[in-house]
Amino acid sequence: MNIGIFDSGIGGMTLLHQALVMLPDESYIFYADTDNAPYGTKSREQVIALVDDVMRFMTMHDCKAVVIACNTATAAAAEIMRQKYPVPIIGIEPAVKPAIKESHGKRVIVAATPLTVREEKLQNLVRRVDDTHLVDLLALPRLVEFAERGEFVSDGVEQYLRNAFSPYRLEDYAELVLGCTHFNYFKDTFRKILPVNVHMIDGSEGTIRQLVHVLEHKKQLERNGGNNREFDARVKYFSSGRELKGEQELAYIRKLHERLEKMREL
Repeated sequence: MNIGIFDSGIGGMTLLHQALVMLPDESYIFYADTDNAPYGTKSREQVIALVDDVMRFMTMHDCKAVVIACNTATAAAAEIMRQKYPVPIIGIEPAVKPAIKESHGKRVIVAATPLTVREEKLQNLVRRVDDTHLVDLLALPRLVEFAERGEFVSDGVEQYLRNAFSPYRLEDYAELVLGCTHFNYFKDTFRKILPVNVHMIDGSEGTIRQLVHVLEHKKQLERNGGNNREFDARVKYFSSGRELKGEQELAYIRKLHERLEKMREL
């Protein structure tokens, strides 16, 4: 059986990469809904319909669990999908609680897509854990667009982020929460802009730990003593339902994994 992981685009590969590191014996279906990216600028109703389409695809491809590797889709549709489909669904959410804990009383920026910032799920999370009102929410819609066209390091990316952060006194902040999986591709530019004491945090590792917990509980966790297959051999990649098999497509995917491994070290 497979583990399904999906996102509106390549951002979800952040969680796929983390899963490949932590669960090397599993087989995966990765689905990027590139025809409909980005989700973060769509309405809640549009996102729910798109996620429903992907969930039908996952159930047809023998998935024992599905990870929604998209903060926007999790916020808008996860609970609805759990009521509709019997397969375990693990969603990602911005790592607000650990960021506040690690901030030691300094401020926290949560960067996300516009829809995630507007969604009641994130608003409720902040209200629940931010007793001293340390959190600021920042929408970064263009960062998803940069990621989807493979523009990870450029003057345009840097200027966009400098402009976005310009209203904030960054020396007052201790944590930057990357509340969209696409944002992990830009850690080196974030690091260039932010004061050295500002720590970056995202929800990838915690989400995969939850996946491990669910599979262990269901006694469906694969443990083959360490499987050293290449990433390509463990994953079938799909773009809005079309399987990616061409050498050029797979070469690009390998480059994304290489970048994510580099970003994981920052």
